[in-house]
Amino acid sequence: MLSRPGTGRHLIDGHEFKTARDEDGNHLSRGLPRTVPWVAIPPVVSAIRVLERMVPADALLFDSQAHHFLAHRRAAKGSLTLYAFRDRVEDFATWASSLAERLDRPHETVPADPAGLIGTARFRRTLAWHIARRPGGLVALAIQYGHMRTAVSAGYASRSRDGIHTLLDIETARATADTLATLHEDLTSGVGVSGPAAQRLIHAAAQAPAFAGAITTGRQARALLSNPLLTVHDNPRALAMCVYNRDKALCRRIQDDDAPRLDRCVATCTNIARTDHHAVQLTARAAELEQQADSGALPSPLAARLRQQAGRLRGHAEHHRNHRVATQEPPE
Repeated sequence: MLSRPGTGRHLIDGHEFKTARDEDGNHLSRGLPRTVPWVAIPPVVSAIRVLERMVPADALLFDSQAHHFLAHRRAAKGSLTLYAFRDRVEDFATWASSLAERLDRPHETVPADPAGLIGTARFRRTLAWHIARRPGGLVALAIQYGHMRTAVSAGYASRSRDGIHTLLDIETARATADTLATLHEDLTSGVGVSGPAAQRLIHAAAQAPAFAGAITTGRQARALLSNPLLTVHDNPRALAMCVYNRDKALCRRIQDDDAPRLDRCVATCTNIARTDHHAVQLTARAAELEQQADSGALPSPLAARLRQQAGRLRGHAEHHRNHRVATQEPPE
């Protein structure tokens, strides 16, 4: 079921089957309504609308009889099988690579898997990789998959940890480890940091070598993600890093919110830290806003607001330069 509430967001309601239990702990084959809807982006909405037109009313979106293309074989009732999905993933990869070649974009072809067929496993792994590495992706995981990673969440503790959730744990942990590794390299090359959370950021970066190439299982991933000292999130929108501590977070709105709201980052939050790279980006962004304000193409009130915002960004950059600390001297 697809709905569009007053906020303009598309929400997808569904059912859970693998973890559906009654009050006595018995499995419910009919499933239970998912407590948290999926937030869908426009391409997903378009795909669902197309599927709804392909299948009969009240049928599954991937109804086997509606999607079975072999006329001489009678499809069984229910959803497409795992094998059918595997074949479709392979067909899509072949089609996408062929289209990329025709458009002279060989870098967008799907590389062959040395282990054999792509299958649903690699498809899910690719999906998890991209979600975890999108800006704000670590928070998107919590929203899209009910993927709250703290042990205090009773609802999450009762979930099954296999399948897509384990992949998301692993890819989220690897994304976090990559962030820490990059930060560790920057600090050892003389990059400075500033902000209320600067010391916590330095401490987290010092742990990076311990996780280099070490995250291969869900258990290892959860060990990293459950460590409150390593909850570092890069926030490109705010041009800052969030060293998340839920007790100090100004973005937290509810008592049980255990993930940062990077879309509501507050400049005065004590979880914020910045590096020299952020200071450069702040200055560049301020210059862009000033150029827009001076273009003469904007109304005076809007131009004034852009100049005011540019001034705040330059102030953050100047504050960083005046208060930065470095763990290593920059190379000559």
